[in-house]
Amino acid sequence: MAAAEGGWCLWKLLRFFYSLFFPGLIVSGTLFVCLVIFLWGIRLLLQRKKKSMTTSKNGKNQMVIAFFHPYCNAGGGGERVLWCALRALQKKYPDAVYVVYTGDVNISGDQILEGAFRRFNIRLIYPVKFVFLRKRYLVEDSLYPHFTLLGQSLGSMFLGWEALMQCVPDVYIDSMGYAFTLPLFKYVGGCRVGSYVHYPTISTDMFSVVKNQNVGFNNAAFITRNPFLSKAKLIYYYLFAFMYGLAGSCSDVVMVNSSWTLAHILSLWKVGNCTSIVYPPCDVQTFLDISLQEKKTTPGHVLVSVGQFRPEKNHPLQIKAFAKLLNKKGAESLPSLKLILIGGCRNKDDELRVNQLRKLSEDLGVQDDVEFKINIPFEELKKYLSEATIGLHTMWNEHFGIGIVECMAAGTIILAHKSGGPKLDIVVPYEGDVTGFLADSEEAYTETMAQILSMPAERRLQIRKSARASVRRFSDQEFEVTFLLSVERLFK
Repeated sequence: MAAAEGGWCLWKLLRFFYSLFFPGLIVSGTLFVCLVIFLWGIRLLLQRKKKSMTTSKNGKNQMVIAFFHPYCNAGGGGERVLWCALRALQKKYPDAVYVVYTGDVNISGDQILEGAFRRFNIRLIYPVKFVFLRKRYLVEDSLYPHFTLLGQSLGSMFLGWEALMQCVPDVYIDSMGYAFTLPLFKYVGGCRVGSYVHYPTISTDMFSVVKNQNVGFNNAAFITRNPFLSKAKLIYYYLFAFMYGLAGSCSDVVMVNSSWTLAHILSLWKVGNCTSIVYPPCDVQTFLDISLQEKKTTPGHVLVSVGQFRPEKNHPLQIKAFAKLLNKKGAESLPSLKLILIGGCRNKDDELRVNQLRKLSEDLGVQDDVEFKINIPFEELKKYLSEATIGLHTMWNEHFGIGIVECMAAGTIILAHKSGGPKLDIVVPYEGDVTGFLADSEEAYTETMAQILSMPAERRLQIRKSARASVRRFSDQEFEVTFLLSVERLFK
């Protein structure tokens, strides 16, 4: 029965893609039927391969649980979710074999695990097998200067094929947002599939940016100036959103990281019966030993930013607002200030962005007051958060924001963008008191930073206490409970 159902779903999925790319040939259907037969044959071969791989020394079959995470050594919030999810599953299913598909080919598995401990203070209970993928370049945005979303999504299918050919799991979980790999593993690999969605590949907010002809990091100025190009891009977005929804709907289990992400995924994937919010794990407990009293080892204040150096994080806004604050400081006699940008670099593109940010600091004349800390250990991150007065976060429609929660748990007053997860889930009142601040423009960031710095120390302390109390719901322990409840149907 399951095989018949899988075959019928595979037939429908292939028929859709075939009609999309080969509309003139769908009448005869000869090529289409040959494609179905070929892929069904591949599936049978993969099932045999899986049976031979999962037999343990004592002759029993072992369940194989695989995570698709091509950038598992990146050191961001998504990677923290990966390692905590693996640790939670190992506690409940100790006899299973655990696999991580990664494109980090220039580093060993032991080094990846050591990096997870160094950055996140997480050690797994049992060993993990790493399947190293050579074609990760196919999902790099730099490879697709135009039609980036479509290029990366199709690239992820080829990367997923490489992964599937090396290891066929029983349970497949995409933990990075490559939805187009889901039908591949479900219908060709015969796996039960789940998704942890940090951020929808496309959202209705992206439609509005193009429709209103607003310039953004994913909407170039030359497109906004041309009504025809804007309409063409909008049509492309709608078509892509349809394909994205079709791929995502293949999930047996869908987990999202915030209320904002939930609304978009429900709209696009339409699988509300198997979708739930699982807040990302934040190492709240580790930060609770940091004193909430302001340290006066220096006469000034430290401002920190925690987040990977990706374009959507909008680090330039932080530097520009900080430069304005320094100008304001001269007029209002604020204490000395230092901005420290802490984040991970995944590749050369991220390193180039850091160099561009350094250049921006020089152009604005604030290079002596801005520092960059790249891929630092967890203990060093903890040290900076313990010394900081303000934590900055400037991404528009941030899906969640683990760095925001860490700042609040450490007693750093957060100033985040007035949108997405920070607005809906994190920086919300707790027992009637303020837990942080939100802003949505360069001027608003500057004004709010000045407001926080000019507050009496007693008022800042009260905000810190409320913020710390409010983020306990995002702890590692809470994540383990909700994650295991959500994935339970994958193991029945």
